This record gives sequence, C-alpha cells and structure tokens, in this order.
Amino acid sequence: MPACSSRVLCSTTIATKPRTSTTILNDTVQPRQAAMLAIGTANPPNSMSQDEYADWYFRVTNSDHLTNLKHKLKKICRKSGIKKRHFHHGDDTFRDHPELAVHGAPSLDARQDILAAAMPELAAAAAARAIAEWGRPASDVTHLVFTTYSGMRMPGADIRLASLLGLRRSVQRTPMYFVGCHAAAAALRVAKDIAENSPGTARVLVVCAELTLMLFQPAQEHRVDTLVNQALLGDGAGAVIVGAGDAMGGERKVFDMVSAAQTVVPGSEDVADGQVRASGMVFRPSPKLPALVRDNVDQLMAERVVPGGPAILDAVEEGLALAPGKMDASRRVLSEYGNMSGASIIFVLDELRRRGDLPPGGLGVMLGVGPGISIETMVLRAAAA
Repeated sequence: MPACSSRVLCSTTIATKPRTSTTILNDTVQPRQAAMLAIGTANPPNSMSQDEYADWYFRVTNSDHLTNLKHKLKKICRKSGIKKRHFHHGDDTFRDHPELAVHGAPSLDARQDILAAAMPELAAAAAARAIAEWGRPASDVTHLVFTTYSGMRMPGADIRLASLLGLRRSVQRTPMYFVGCHAAAAALRVAKDIAENSPGTARVLVVCAELTLMLFQPAQEHRVDTLVNQALLGDGAGAVIVGAGDAMGGERKVFDMVSAAQTVVPGSEDVADGQVRASGMVFRPSPKLPALVRDNVDQLMAERVVPGGPAILDAVEEGLALAPGKMDASRRVLSEYGNMSGASIIFVLDELRRRGDLPPGGLGVMLGVGPGISIETMVLRAAAA
C-alpha cells in the first residue's frame, strides 16, 4: 500500500459485478423502483498538478523552513495515485486572508464567508448540467437533497442553490450538513426513498458540493495526518436526478437503484473524527481505517449483496477479492480530481457510465465509506440501451 495508506481520508467507490448478487436479486425491475435519470459534475477552474502541490502549499503557509515536513508531503503526493486536483482557493485567498496560513489562528469567519458565495455556485454548475441532460425544465424538480461539509448557516446553501437554478418556491428541500465522505451515497439513498414513495410524480435533485478550504490546515510537526489530508483533498460537486414510476417526456434511465442500506462498523465510532474549530475543520482519520474497511466489507456485502484515497480502494479490492480492472473508474477519478469527499461517488458514476464498464442489465455495487465508520451500499443495474 502507499505510504499514505495507513491514514487515508474516507473514501467512496464503485465495484462492478458483485460476487453474490444472485442471492437476493432478480431480473425484474419493479414499477416503483427508483432510477438515476441524469448525472452532472463540476470543478473550480483552478487546477494544480500533484508534483507542484507541496512547494505551493509550504510557500503559501510560509513554512518553507520545515524542510523535513515538505519532504514527507512530496513523498505522500508521489504515492497518492493523484495527477492533479482542482481548488477554489489560490494565492489570492491567502494574500487576502493571511490568518488561513497560521496554525490555530481564528479563521472560521473568513472560511465561512468565502464558502457562502463559492460553494452554491459550484453546486449549481453541476446541477445545471444534470438538469440539461435530464431534458426537463428545472421547475419540474419536486425535491432537493443537498449535502456539504463546506460551511453551514441559516438559511442554508440549499435555498441559495434553489434560487440559482430557478427551482419552484415549493420545492421540498432536505439539507444534510457535515455528513462526511459517504454524504452523496447517503443522499442518493434518501432520494431513492422519496422517489419510490411518490412514483411518477417526484423528481429528486441530489447535489453534493465540497470545497476543501474548510479543511485546509498549515503543516505541524508530529501531525502526519494533516499532511495526508492536504495531499488528497480536492474540490468538486456532483448532481443526480432521481425518479421512479412512469417517465416524463425526454427521460432516460442511467442506473436502476435496486436496493440501498446503511450500517456502522462495530467499535469504529472514534476511527474518523472531524470537529469544527475557530481555525476551521480539523479531521483526524485513524490508521485503523483501511484495515477496518478491508476486514468488514465482505460480510457487509454478503448481508446486503452488495475515489477517495488509494488505501480504501485497495482495502475494498482486497476485502472482496475483486478481479483486476473492477476499480478502474474509481482509480481514474482519484487520479484526475483527488478525493472530493462525498462528491467523488457521483464522478465515479459518471465515469462508469461513460466507460461502459457495466453493460446493459449488468449489476454493480456503489460503496460509500465515511466517519463512523458508516458504510452506504447501493446495488445498481445499468439501464438497457
């Protein structure tokens, strides 16, 4: 495993063709069964290669004198499996808000103010692409499920997002804040329940948007986990339209949402801890995280038939004894975008359908791993052409 594998941030992934899928599934799609009808993604325009990141990070945090830590970060970046990442923040952010580059300095207000404007706009960009692919007007969206760890206020960013998209004033909103790396998977489960409860009428827009400025922290001696977070995280947003029942004009299925479940790995409540402080969000992933995923994922998949960082992808692959290539879509998203927390799973869904790795009628499993350790599973069936 890579050097950063023992302390990797929570992950999301998809594995195609589960080994035990025939035990509870049949080939009939139920009339009430929800489906993903469209997918959209977006990233900030600023991107940075992984080879450049360590030098930039220590420069903007005025930490070039910490040569040993810089060497460690460069080593983590080389072994991360990431080529580049996108960020909303840049040099101007730290010039205008120097407190962001000082360890422990009160900076939550500045972070919240920056994110309050930027995060809904990124979310709207992803959602607009999903709506365009869906082929229906935004006013046909009946429900909005929105999730992020990038700031929180009242009224929430979900109201701003609804306004940017031109959703109807009566759209039923469900905000989910500070869920973690399994956020989009959890939001899709909620959307599935909503759609199947109102087949033919509910059309649910799921949006997950994450800007990592909330988690940006300067390097500290003896805190390698801080370096790992900075080496893996990237900014991105994903959106999915979910519906069940009779199709409206122009709709086409992408994936049938066959079944969904959530569970918590016993004794894992303190394995991935995140807390909002005056200096931003501090996240402490435990070295035990990849091993707990590896040792429990097979049992969880058997019970329910069922990109993040490389350690979690390796743990899922090993725990399920997957054939080579089954995780290629997840690994490519990690390479091109880094760990976008909950939004990553939507990028993987988009990549999976573009690659055609799941043939029409083929089964796969969506797996979201987050703090808790919470594990979301969803069995998917690729729609017929």
